[in-house]
Amino acid sequence: MIAGMNILKPTQLMTLASLIKQWGAEQGFAQVGISDVDVSEHQPHLQAWLDKQHHGDMTYMQRHQTLRNHPEQLQEGALRSISFRMEYRHDSTDIEDILNNPDKAYVSRYALGRDYHKLIRKRLASIAQKISEHSQLNLNQRAFVDSAPVLERALAEKSGLGWIGKNTMLINPKAGSWFFLGEILTDLELPIDPVQPSFHCGSCTACLDACPTDAFVGANQLDARKCISYLTIEYKGSIPLELRPLMGNRIYGCDDCQIVCPWNKFSPNSAINDFKARHQLDDISLLELFSWNKTQFLKNTEGSPIRRIGFEQWQRNIAIALGNANTSPALISALQDRLSQSSNLLLNEHIQWALLQHN
Repeated sequence: MIAGMNILKPTQLMTLASLIKQWGAEQGFAQVGISDVDVSEHQPHLQAWLDKQHHGDMTYMQRHQTLRNHPEQLQEGALRSISFRMEYRHDSTDIEDILNNPDKAYVSRYALGRDYHKLIRKRLASIAQKISEHSQLNLNQRAFVDSAPVLERALAEKSGLGWIGKNTMLINPKAGSWFFLGEILTDLELPIDPVQPSFHCGSCTACLDACPTDAFVGANQLDARKCISYLTIEYKGSIPLELRPLMGNRIYGCDDCQIVCPWNKFSPNSAINDFKARHQLDDISLLELFSWNKTQFLKNTEGSPIRRIGFEQWQRNIAIALGNANTSPALISALQDRLSQSSNLLLNEHIQWALLQHN
């Protein structure tokens, strides 16, 4: 234990930084990096994105812009961000086989298992507690996991965990991009880690070219209003007609820009069993998922990030995918049955559209 004092010596801070990385590994994190909290170089990009309305209905991005640009205001007195990454992919099925089968459902790989928010936050809180106990200081620090206005990819890039690629994902040269991020903002002046070398994405545009809805208007420029992840998760309204056929069988999120990224050939499988697919969501038919009633949906998505979108939006997404699926008597019957049972106008509109695709 470090003796109680108001300020730690540089050697003590170095020791603590090493311990934090050790504790991170013990908690299942693949990498830990430390940076300052100055994200000013990202402010113009964020402002331009907002000015172009590329955030769609995500009004919270605009409301909390000041806090995103100033982590030291979000967590008063913060001097450092300790960034953590945790891999989540499990190769249980061939992704391309699922995407190329219009009768199967594609769920983004991050959402197949347990919701990462609580899992990672609990582990970060444990590390934060260890930091406090080891330093014997009354620290001002807090753990975040995609739960507050934090530019986590910017902070992770500064801490050496990777670089922000043309698809706006953080990419690590040894692990690709199939990982979650979390951070601890602290007022401890820990030593800073170097950023990644600047070899980055080069001339590659595979991710931009692969987007099913052409949501990328340029490198590092994503128009969320056309992004399938936004449409299926964040957007609560009627999906634009011109985008519905382009969504294929993607019912929750989209991974196309990661699937084609050359760096993801280095991506390892996750050591976290909680991220393995539940209820066969990695290889399941659209009709089986569409047959779930609300009770089944709530039961089968317990502890899953999918539950947050609600039953009607889940059904809306599947209805679009069924409109893009192969025509069959079973499919027509399933759509007609749901339409006769539903009183939700938004859902019914999408079911009717799906039926029209099979006339």
